[in-house]
Amino acid sequence: MFAKFKDAQKKADEAWASYRPEPFGDIGSVDKLSILPRSEWYTENSDLLGEAGVSYLIQADGKRILFDVGANWKKEDPSPLVRNMKTLGVTADSLDAIVISHPHCDHLGGMAAQRVDTFMFSLTDADLTGITAYVPAPLTHPTATTELTVRPNVIFPGVTTIGVILRALWPFGLTPEQAIAVNVRDEGPVVIIGCGHQGMSRILERTRQLFPGPIYALVGGLHFPVTKSRVKFGMQKWIGTGKLPYQRIKRAEVDAAVAELKAANPSVVGISAHDSCDWSLGRFREAFGDRYREVAVGREITF
Repeated sequence: MFAKFKDAQKKADEAWASYRPEPFGDIGSVDKLSILPRSEWYTENSDLLGEAGVSYLIQADGKRILFDVGANWKKEDPSPLVRNMKTLGVTADSLDAIVISHPHCDHLGGMAAQRVDTFMFSLTDADLTGITAYVPAPLTHPTATTELTVRPNVIFPGVTTIGVILRALWPFGLTPEQAIAVNVRDEGPVVIIGCGHQGMSRILERTRQLFPGPIYALVGGLHFPVTKSRVKFGMQKWIGTGKLPYQRIKRAEVDAAVAELKAANPSVVGISAHDSCDWSLGRFREAFGDRYREVAVGREITF
């Protein structure tokens, strides 16, 4: 297991070093952008359901993109995602696209979906006929059209994926993850992240490679479960960290990430609680002050 993990780390580093994307050029921009979490650990009020999973509704001008589809840990039908969508007044047939960040159960709609390389809104799945899902690995869906987006891809004018960045994650092996970047007019790219397994340094560098100006905002997960895990048995502290299970993420690593992000000087920062502990969130909140946004189901972040 140790040798396989080290080999996967080597392959991920080689893949990163061997590929540098061409800048996007003129891909257009959006005038209005909002990010409204549909699945997250914290909620705006008691009418909404929280879980250790991610799903964000991204509205970029007239386009609606659902980024990931939550976890549904309890195998409910309807799932927390579907119930939150109903409460917040969103239906599956109103979506223009779906983007999956990476093929882990807390982003695919549950372990049952991960086992068969698909994604699902609930145990009784939504009809996604006519909707394209942009996926970082070979996933299929009974009704949606799936398009593999290993390289950076323009989905709609001003709305892109930044391409797959590989990371060795014990015990999963090489894990492909992509993020979304939305080019906001007169401001620059807003980067929206699922788990952040790619590592913040590489997410920032890839975005700089694709866009000419500074990064305007960063919202989403960074996987910093230092003092606590959101799921049973402390799993987030010892798997999916990019390290061997006995090597924990240290406070100093969070502080280094905070310093690196401060150097990038984004105008808006919001870190997901689904895979980071409250101590880590507090470090980002303290560092960015009034630039920090809470990420919670039902709390809209607008640009």
